[in-house]
Amino acid sequence: MRKRMISSGLAALLLASCATVDTGSRPAEGAMLPSGDAAVMRLPAITPAPDELQVLFWDDATRLARFRDMESWFAGHEVAADPSPRALPTGAALPAGLATEIRSAMEGTGAVGVMVLQAGAVRFADYAPGFGPEQRWTSFSVAKSFTSTLLGAALRDGHIASLDDPVTQYVPGLVGSAYDEVSVRQLATMTSGVAWNEDYSDPASDVAQLNRFVLEHGPDAIVAQMRALPREAPPGEKWVYKTGETNLLGLLVENAVGMSLAGYAKENIVDAAGFEGDMFWMTDPRGGNVGGCCLSLRLADYARFGQFALEGGGDVVPVGWFGEAGAQQVDFGGQGFGYGYQWWTYPGGNFGAQGIFGQSITLVPEKDIVVAIVSNWPTASSGDLRRRWLGITAKLAALE
Repeated sequence: MRKRMISSGLAALLLASCATVDTGSRPAEGAMLPSGDAAVMRLPAITPAPDELQVLFWDDATRLARFRDMESWFAGHEVAADPSPRALPTGAALPAGLATEIRSAMEGTGAVGVMVLQAGAVRFADYAPGFGPEQRWTSFSVAKSFTSTLLGAALRDGHIASLDDPVTQYVPGLVGSAYDEVSVRQLATMTSGVAWNEDYSDPASDVAQLNRFVLEHGPDAIVAQMRALPREAPPGEKWVYKTGETNLLGLLVENAVGMSLAGYAKENIVDAAGFEGDMFWMTDPRGGNVGGCCLSLRLADYARFGQFALEGGGDVVPVGWFGEAGAQQVDFGGQGFGYGYQWWTYPGGNFGAQGIFGQSITLVPEKDIVVAIVSNWPTASSGDLRRRWLGITAKLAALE
């Protein structure tokens, strides 16, 4: 029963992201103006029935086909590749035994692509039959770390003065709500203290109500839902995973910079990291992007993003940004597991991006290693499968 209700919770998020609502002539707060050449609106190639968008109800074969083709099912922005993409030279091959273990893990976990970089060179890359280097795959919550990076870029550009600024400075529709004394930093670490129920087994939970707010409020849905939430703890004292807050963070960045996340990502991620393929990022009824989900890239471009973060982001973000964003801002009880600014932290000073069904980018700063994985796990989440890949990452880090 719990797995089925988890499905309905994500389905609400994805249905909300692609819903179209007639809002009349009144502009919504944060409504996106045309993004210019940097991000071109792309409508789905088909008009699916609502039940076809219930992503976690898709069977294995359907997921395998659609995770590489989300742009045919959902509206979004298309961002052109860097005209001079970053080269990924071939590095020394991994030891045969470890390469065999990775391929075995791919088969056993439903991974369709794995790439290992060290010092920016490819030490391992493999793809499952039917999926190849020029195809894209969806990210799910890996996108959160992209939104975090654009937050850093907005700081660098002066669109956001400080992470200690109040959230209401950039989203004035929240004035008078529980977000009145919440900082941008606390939003980024999900420590706002604002109550949120992410229980997918409860149809009345906040995450399950995402689609209802879209249907009732259209482009105003994010602000309408978040301003109605009560406070449960002082800001900064309690961590709770909140899908709604990452979407709110995306709205905040878009309000600050005056363009969509995808449009802002063209210069600050796509070109800065040297993506070889185009990027697709799902939109919501505002015409802005879904901050917490649903961009699509080639496997090698996920790896390029990881390498870009590992190297510090150049001049795109403030000096030391990734060291701070990928640090343990929230401690989950020791051993290095915790949360940064929309990045997960792991033992050994490692950090990474995670998404359901086995999407991940894991960074090992001490050894200059990036491990990018795109998958179709048999279930949306699995601690056992995640630990299996973290164990392989530890073996990569142990290589001399």
